[in-house]
Amino acid sequence: MDGSWEFEDGLFFDETGLVEESECVLVIVDVQEKLLAVMDGREAILQNALKLAKFARIAGLPVLVTEQEKLGPTVPALSAEIEGFEPVTKLDFDACQVPLFAKRLADLGRETVVVAGIESHICVAQTVLSLLPSYDVHVIADAVGSRAPANKQVALERMRFNGATISSTEMFIYEVLKRAGTEEFKQVLKLVK
Repeated sequence: MDGSWEFEDGLFFDETGLVEESECVLVIVDVQEKLLAVMDGREAILQNALKLAKFARIAGLPVLVTEQEKLGPTVPALSAEIEGFEPVTKLDFDACQVPLFAKRLADLGRETVVVAGIESHICVAQTVLSLLPSYDVHVIADAVGSRAPANKQVALERMRFNGATISSTEMFIYEVLKRAGTEEFKQVLKLVK
């Protein structure tokens, strides 16, 4: 069995929906000092973004970071974890409208975009909705946030309705790892405990 599912209409779909390490890129949207300070659940957002950045380093995943102009730099603890940190500065809410971001993403040749950041209902949602026609997009629900929890909830529902997979930090990490007992797994245990 090849693992794919065939439905009555004859269409074939991916067998599992699980992410593949070789196809992933992590995108961290606007986790900047001034913006993070006013987010609901800011500590959890930052801790999970840090876990994702550290995991990306362990797994060798590329990371793209955006910064909204005039909102200060990316939180230093986060930027310090990202190898070759070079954020894309933007005025657009939708990062896909920024030619440098679009080029960097396309040049990576990855099919799956894993998204974390803020604000869920503005820059994250607009970027995700623009990515969806061309990429498999996974939004990490515990690593995104908004000032108001209701806005985060609406954003997650809208992104899911439009085809994004809603996941969590640990779900993503363990899907990429696939198995225990590896050197990567041993390093990750320090992140998740």
